[in-house]
Amino acid sequence: MALIKSISGIRGTIGGKPGEGLTPLDVVKFTSAYGSWVINHTNNPKVVIGRDARISGDMVSRLVSATLQGLGIDVIDLGLSTTPTVELAVPLEQAGGGIILTASHNPIQWNALKLLNNKGEFISDTEGKAILDSAENEDFSFAEVRKLGSYTQIDDYIDRHVEHVLGLKLVDVEAIKARNFKVVIDCVNSTGGIALPKLLRALGVEEIEEMFCTPDGHFPHNPEPLPENLRDISEKLAKGKFDLGIVVDPDVDRLCFMNEDGSPFGEEYTLVAVADYVLSQTPGNTVSNLSSTRALRDVTQKRGGEYQAAAVGEVNVVNKMKETNAIIGGEGNGGIIYPESHYGRDALVGIGLFLTHLAKFGKSISRLRATYPNYYISKNKIELTPEINVDAVLEAIKKKYSKHPINDIDGVKIEFEKEWVHLRKSNTEPIIRIYSESESQATAEHLANKIIMDIKEVITGS
Repeated sequence: MALIKSISGIRGTIGGKPGEGLTPLDVVKFTSAYGSWVINHTNNPKVVIGRDARISGDMVSRLVSATLQGLGIDVIDLGLSTTPTVELAVPLEQAGGGIILTASHNPIQWNALKLLNNKGEFISDTEGKAILDSAENEDFSFAEVRKLGSYTQIDDYIDRHVEHVLGLKLVDVEAIKARNFKVVIDCVNSTGGIALPKLLRALGVEEIEEMFCTPDGHFPHNPEPLPENLRDISEKLAKGKFDLGIVVDPDVDRLCFMNEDGSPFGEEYTLVAVADYVLSQTPGNTVSNLSSTRALRDVTQKRGGEYQAAAVGEVNVVNKMKETNAIIGGEGNGGIIYPESHYGRDALVGIGLFLTHLAKFGKSISRLRATYPNYYISKNKIELTPEINVDAVLEAIKKKYSKHPINDIDGVKIEFEKEWVHLRKSNTEPIIRIYSESESQATAEHLANKIIMDIKEVITGS
């Protein structure tokens, strides 16, 4: 059993003892703390909720709704929905906040509560810490019987989301329709199975092969959209009958594409390709996190814009985008953040922009991928004993490579010409995560191994 409390919400495995897994008691306590925060910090005690299709979702949703009502908060329940759909709905419903019931790419036994402010954006570090303290101290009280909150269901918000995508200036429905794309999709039996077919048909895509689109929460494979988990759609594409494949995670905020031959377009290159299209139409700045590919920097500078890196975490990327007035940004895990729409990762927006880009490009998706620089990322970690001072180790590495450009806003990132290595410590265990990137997989791995040896030397020397 596992229960992880963080500034962005609470997630855990269903069942077990309170405080050890995500039990009903934990759901109620954490929802109570968040609901109290909404009451104390907004003028509108109303919260929008929505969930992905995982099998614990209905139970968790009913617990959350009843708890919010017990606090005197009106609940707007979107039912089966997506993370970006809930984000869009919060300001449209003039709500004080929102809760998304999803464990994102985590396996079936997990669920989570992700917390939004009244703008439909993830709450800040300060706000998250205050809610955690409130939950820990049970610093909340419930409403009297005549002041209980109301409960309303709205079941067409995914349709509204689709219409929102169609209304974006850079989404060209006629161009997409004219290409007559043949598309296969994998929606991992979650709410993408509702949203993607609606969107694609609205965009004029008539031939859609639906794989795992029954929103029953029985994931047919590991739900994280990585190449090793996408063998079924890869084999389908390899038969040569489709122009591309589209894959989303259970809550539809991560997006990846597959080439017409079944090979991956590259999760890191989802943002690169969409940013390239947006920048070609509206020049400006971009942002991604420190662990994302430098290909976005290359594309941005080629288009005359400036690139900035943010600390890992969606809220950090959003803050940096606002600070630099970026017109497109996101994360290398396939997360597209397009401020013209809203400040949240949105696979539906990403699909609309990407298909427009591909349609106007006029050639195959693999040819489009070939227009971008090739970089390869190696992901590693080194486990340390609890008594080792991880901060001191990172400081020693920083000193060792002080002649190179270093970014220390989130761990230590060291730049080497067109290579980089990023070291981040875990917040929950004595682990240093080591991401490296180079123009070949072998070189990226060699760079990571070199840093790992440096870390071991520091530990031995100390």
